[in-house]
Amino acid sequence: MSSRVETVAPADLSPGARQLSRGITATWWYTVTAVLFIELMLVGAWTGIAVAVDLRGGSILVVGLGGVLWCASTLMLLVDYRHRVDAGPGVAWGRSAVPFVVALGYGVTAGLLVGSWQLVAMPVVQFFVLQSWPRGVRVRVVIAATFVLVALAVVDSVTGLSFGLPWWVPVIYGVMLPGMSVSSLWWWDVLVTLDRARASEAKLAATQERLRVATDVHDLQGHHLQVIALQLELAERLLPTDAGAGMAQLRAARISVDEARQGTRDLATRFRSVPLGDELANARDLLTAAGLDVEAAIDAHADSAPASALGPVIRETTTNVLRHGGGRRARLLLTRTTGAWRYEIANDAAPDAEAERAGSGLDGVRRRIEEAHGSLEVRRDADEFVVIVTVPSESEEAR
Repeated sequence: MSSRVETVAPADLSPGARQLSRGITATWWYTVTAVLFIELMLVGAWTGIAVAVDLRGGSILVVGLGGVLWCASTLMLLVDYRHRVDAGPGVAWGRSAVPFVVALGYGVTAGLLVGSWQLVAMPVVQFFVLQSWPRGVRVRVVIAATFVLVALAVVDSVTGLSFGLPWWVPVIYGVMLPGMSVSSLWWWDVLVTLDRARASEAKLAATQERLRVATDVHDLQGHHLQVIALQLELAERLLPTDAGAGMAQLRAARISVDEARQGTRDLATRFRSVPLGDELANARDLLTAAGLDVEAAIDAHADSAPASALGPVIRETTTNVLRHGGGRRARLLLTRTTGAWRYEIANDAAPDAEAERAGSGLDGVRRRIEEAHGSLEVRRDADEFVVIVTVPSESEEAR
């Protein structure tokens, strides 16, 4: 199986969060580009009309360059829309003063030069469409904006200001500008909502896991501490009259302490342990998210492999690949042989990585594998660095 991700996102995010973060950024730029493209297309159309009406350079300069300035001013509205506050009205009128003045000035000036009421209203209408209205208000604003532009297009046609164009052409312009602008903003809102839902789901899962751990620890420690308290209280009563029985209760209390300590250790191990199949899948996803072309072959019964021995090895070797690899490709294999499990990870080797590979990371892997009565093989070819770990199947008892 092979997969590739071309860009590398910040390291403190999970692979899924990195992909969603990139998707949000891409959707934001798509929204900006779509809105600006619509506006520039209409400015180009009105500039062509200005050329047909008046060949003097002044009208063309006002309609064309003034339209570009108006489109640039709407970028301020889009930036405010992205960082709006949903809890409030969401309309930052103070920051919108400059775009409004530019829209009003361009609409009145260009509209009077060309002689079109629709051009007079179009920039101002777009200003109100791009505002961050509360839920339920936006639909009414878009309907009103569409009605105004379509009505003014009809007025231009009736009064002979259609410039030889069919009446339905300016009507299409009047429908397209607010409709396509608000649809782009709607797609952006959908992705932001999904991102917030993902964050809320992650927080809820973390909270539920903390509650479950706290409940288990409370039940375990509460039981043992209650037993120990009773044993010590009984020992305190028996020691003055029956020293032997009192010492027996003290020994029982010490055994209870050992049981509580072992129970806590087992509980921590149970929460820390991850099925080996999940470890390998996480390693593959992590390497893929880092931009490597990953080839993975994982045995169908990987969860039966000795996770206590191989789990830390998988994490350590994956980290080594990310730190010291050449960053183009990696190979991840886990196969079962006669009486043993064989784990192999390989990657393209960076020219200066040989000295670092011999550091404490692989030394720790070697010690862990030797404790599991396994073997470690490190091989460096001309363009590839390979780590092969073999662990006996009998070491499954140590899980």
